[in-house]
Amino acid sequence: MFTDDIAAISTPPGEGGIAIVRVSGSTVIEKVNKIFRPHREGVDIREKAGYTLTLGYIVDEKDEKLDQVLLLLMRAPRSYTGEDTIEIHCHGGILPARLCLQAVLRQGIRMAEPGEFTRRAFLNGRLDASQAEAVIEVIRAKSEKSMKLALKQLEGHNSEYINKIRDYLVELNSMVEASLDFPDEVGELEYDRAKDLIIKAQKVIDRLIRAGKRADIYRHGIKVAIVGKPNVGKSSLLNALLRKERAIVTDIPGTTRDIIEEQIYIKGIPIRLIDTAGIRVTNDIVEIIGVEKSQEVIKEADLIIFLLDQGTGITEEDWTIYEEIKQQKMIIIVNKEDLLTKKIPEQELKQRFPTNTIIRASIKADMGLEEIEDQVEKIVLGGELGSDDLEMIVNVRHREALIKARNYLQDAFAEIEDVPLDCLGVDIWGALESIQEITGGNLKEEVIDRMFRDFCIGK
Repeated sequence: MFTDDIAAISTPPGEGGIAIVRVSGSTVIEKVNKIFRPHREGVDIREKAGYTLTLGYIVDEKDEKLDQVLLLLMRAPRSYTGEDTIEIHCHGGILPARLCLQAVLRQGIRMAEPGEFTRRAFLNGRLDASQAEAVIEVIRAKSEKSMKLALKQLEGHNSEYINKIRDYLVELNSMVEASLDFPDEVGELEYDRAKDLIIKAQKVIDRLIRAGKRADIYRHGIKVAIVGKPNVGKSSLLNALLRKERAIVTDIPGTTRDIIEEQIYIKGIPIRLIDTAGIRVTNDIVEIIGVEKSQEVIKEADLIIFLLDQGTGITEEDWTIYEEIKQQKMIIIVNKEDLLTKKIPEQELKQRFPTNTIIRASIKADMGLEEIEDQVEKIVLGGELGSDDLEMIVNVRHREALIKARNYLQDAFAEIEDVPLDCLGVDIWGALESIQEITGGNLKEEVIDRMFRDFCIGK
C-alpha cells in the first residue's frame, strides 16, 4: 500500500536515558543496514529474526561512528505499523537522536508526518479506527481512570460492543434483503424478530452513549467552586482536599482576595478546585474585584461546595449567597461541627435546604472529608447515569455516529409495518453504515486525516 519509507524521533526532546528513532517501510532493513555497524563481527541484521536486539553503532557517510545504539528489528506483518520496522535506541539527548535521524534520512527515507506510524497501522489492518484513536487518548490521559479506559479502547474493548450492534444490523439487513429478493422462498419479513433486533441494537447504542458521558468526565474533569461568606473555612477546605497548605488561612475575614485554582483528583475524577474570595458587601477595592471574579467563577462551575459556619449560624449573608447559587448542583457543608456550641439546628437545615445534600464536617478536625469526596463522585457521576456499569471512551466522532444510527433505527421501528421493504432497508443500511464508521469500515479520506491531525510526529 505504501511505497516510501518513513522515520522520526519518537521520544520527547531533552536529556534522558535513551532516545528512539523509529523507521518503517518495505525497504528499511536494507537501508538502515548501510549505516549500522554491529558490535560483533559476522552479524547481519538483514538475516536476523524479528523481535531481536543488536548492539552496534550508527555511522555517518565517512563511516565514522555517531553513537552506540541498540537496534530493535520487527518484521512485517508483526509490527506496530504492519511493515518492517526498526527502532534505533540511542543515548538520550538532543544531539545523539538528531545525528542518528540525519543518518537515516540520508538513505532516501523521508520524515514521517504527525501520526503517520499509527495511520499506517490502521490502514494496514493492525488497528481499527477506534483503536487508533485510543493511542492519542492514552497519551493525553489526565488520570489513572482515563488511562485505564483508553487502554481498554486500545485493546479493542469498544470494538466488541460496536461489532455486537453490527451483528444485529447485519442480520436485520439480511432478513430484509432476503424478503425483497426471494419473496416466494423466504416469505414476508419476520416483523417480531426484526423489531427485537432493532430494540437490542438500540439498547447497546444507548449504553454506549451513556458510558461516553462518564468517560468525558474522567477525560476532561469538572470545575468545582468552594463558596461561602468570609472566614467560613473555604481556604481550609481547599488545603485539606489538596493535602497541602496552598491557601493562606487566618481568622481575619477577607484574607482570600483572589480566586485560587488547583488541579486534584477525587475518586479518579480530574477536578479543577477553586477557592473563591469570601462573598460579602465591602468597601475594599481589591476585595470588591475578588468578589466579582468569584461570582464569575461560580456561574461557570459544574459543582458548588457551599460552606456554612456552625459557630455563627445561618446568617443573611449565607442566605443571600444561597439565593444566587441555588439553581446549580451543590453540596452544602456545615463546617466547624466540632464546636461545643452549635447554632445551626437540624430542623433549620431541613427547612431551608430540603432537597440539598448536606454534610456535617470539621475541616480543622479532619472530619467529613471522605464523605465530601464520596458525595462529589456520587453527584458528578450519579447525576449523569443510571446504574449501568459500562465504562468506555466515546469521543465526539463516535457519539455522532451512534446518534445517527439510533435515529435511523427509530425511524425504522416506527414505520416497520407501514412502508415498503426497500424503504425500510434504506434506514437499516443507514444505521449499519453509521456504526461501521466507528471502527473505520467506510471512512472517507478527510475523516482519516482529521483522526490523526492531533498526533505528534513519531507516533
